[in-house]
Amino acid sequence: MRQATVAGKFYPSDPNALRKELDNCFKGITIDAKPGIKGTVVPHAGYIYSGRVAARSYAVLPAADTYVMFGPNHTGYGSPIALSTDTWSTPLGKVEADRELEKELAGSIIDQDELAHRFEHSIEVQIPFLQYRFKHDFKILPICMGMQDEETAIEVGMEIARAIMNTGRKTVIIASSDFTHYQPAHVAESNDRYLIKAILDMNVHEFYSRLYEKDISACGFGPIAATITAAMELGASRAELLKYATSGEVTGDTSGVVGYASLILE
Repeated sequence: MRQATVAGKFYPSDPNALRKELDNCFKGITIDAKPGIKGTVVPHAGYIYSGRVAARSYAVLPAADTYVMFGPNHTGYGSPIALSTDTWSTPLGKVEADRELEKELAGSIIDQDELAHRFEHSIEVQIPFLQYRFKHDFKILPICMGMQDEETAIEVGMEIARAIMNTGRKTVIIASSDFTHYQPAHVAESNDRYLIKAILDMNVHEFYSRLYEKDISACGFGPIAATITAAMELGASRAELLKYATSGEVTGDTSGVVGYASLILE
């Protein structure tokens, strides 16, 4: 069992308080599932900072058999590309891993390794949003990426798309990433929108070029690139930015912010 490690830190540990926090994240947002969505990009900060941005994606996500969840490895533990087959627990209940999809990935660049996930928050914080929207009628496949270079991200995305097609799973892919870290708000937004343009164009090579050109500190760039790759293989042909915001809009301090974006690929 993969126990929640950031409950009480990034989001409330009490189930009722967590539901109330999620209610607030979705307040004023229409829940209207779009069946053609293949992938999404969502932030992973504390809910008070980025929860309303993330909710914009979760409000339109369709129900699926499995949600493949890519997150960066902030801790450095475990395999460079690591999937979890544990059952994951949050204050809202338990979610099972998709073992059949995991078996399709055997022998690929993606290893089965729980250590990489043990203290990592980027995927954990997404699960209560899924539980809020879809109760418990879904499975997950969490994949933590310590290696995030372009070649690796493309290979991971291709492997995931192949496994999804081979199993016939109805699947949505989630990339967990914040964008610029600790820059003045005007710098963060300018750089982030420059980078987001490459996501909207669904151009992985240009995405990396812009990331390196501006030295943008988006932590989950590999998950984003893997998601673009897989979504395109699965038929996605357009991307849309639903919401961009910074932590400064919550804290009132615009001198050093973190950027958050919610995008969908369909």
